[in-house]
This record gives sequence, C-alpha cells and structure tokens, in this order.
Amino acid sequence: MFGLIGKNIGMTSIFLDDGKNVPCTVIQVNPCYVVQIKKIENDGYFSVQIGTDDKKVNKTNKPLLGHFKKAGLSPKKKLLEFRESSFSSFILGEKINMDIFKEGELVDIKGVSKGKGFQGVVKRHNFSGVGERTHGQHNRLRSPGSIGAGSDPSRVFKGKKMAGRMGKINVTIKNLLILKIDFHKNLIILKGSVPGNKNSYLMIKKKKWN
Repeated sequence: MFGLIGKNIGMTSIFLDDGKNVPCTVIQVNPCYVVQIKKIENDGYFSVQIGTDDKKVNKTNKPLLGHFKKAGLSPKKKLLEFRESSFSSFILGEKINMDIFKEGELVDIKGVSKGKGFQGVVKRHNFSGVGERTHGQHNRLRSPGSIGAGSDPSRVFKGKKMAGRMGKINVTIKNLLILKIDFHKNLIILKGSVPGNKNSYLMIKKKKWN
C-alpha cells in the first residue's frame, strides 16, 4: 500500500532509548476506504482515491452521495488521491488500516500550511528593511525599498517579492521517522513537525523503496 490519510492531533516530546528528548507530532490515522480507482482508459492516468471519517448524509450533496454509493460506502469527510503507476490490486470499498506502517520507517507528509494572512516583506521574504534609524529616517525599518525603475520599464515585473498573503499552501515534509505506533488508539508518532493546524488532514505517503 502507498499511504493513508491522517489528522494532526498536535505536538509533544518523548524520550528515546539513548535518553534524548525529541520533539514529535502525534497523528491519528483512522481506517481509510477505497472510494474510486482511476484508470488510463477512463481518466488518462492511474490513481486511487481514498476517504476517511464518516460524514452526515444530510450534509452531503447528491453528486457526492452517488459517488460514495457506487463504492458501497457511507459519506466521508476527507478525500485524497494517491497517484502511482498501477492500482490493479485494489477493490472499491476496500478497508485499509494503519498496519501498513511500521516503527522506524520513513514517510513523507503532505498538508496545507498555516495561513498567516497579509504580511509584509520582512516576515514574508526575510527582508532586513531599508536600514537603521538614521538621518531622520524613522518609518523605513520594515520597508521593502525600491520596487523598480520609473521611466523604463515603467512597470513592476511579475514575481517581484512584495507584501501579500502568506501561508495556506501545499507543503511536503520528506523523510520523517516513525518513532512509535499505537494500534489500539490509531496513533502514529513522528519525529519533527508537520504542516498545518491542529485537526487538519494530512497525506502520509510511504517511501517508494519501502
């Protein structure tokens, strides 16, 4: 199996066998179900769509209800698609548990980072500001400075680092170590941090060579 959907519970720290205290993230991985299998003949590529966590029927629109009914499943809160070379071994409605992972394994975590809102260039792009407070310069400490010439080209080039909305983008953290797995509570403890807020959903992918 390729991976599962997990929910970010929060961060903590644990002691390793050598006595070191390391920061780690707790992820809840409830059973996932195969909702759709995409094939080259119909969709142009191979992938499998899986879902997790039940959702109320009265909060699901009719097209999605039909989508889940085709797989013989109840509505799910979160759907994610895993693209690989072939998924001939999967069956619609199949249940996938977290026992595909093991302690000591490396995984990739993909999620949506925390939104920071509208931020200036110092926080967004690590600018240092125009300079120190000298020669009567009292309000330029966090200014972006010049953004281009005036007469030629008489415009600002696309991609110029300026103030704007920060965060809320797809982020992938690679090679995170699984420190501990609790199969009774459906919990995975990873070394390090992961993108996103608490209770946000994450894509947990096994390394290709595992």
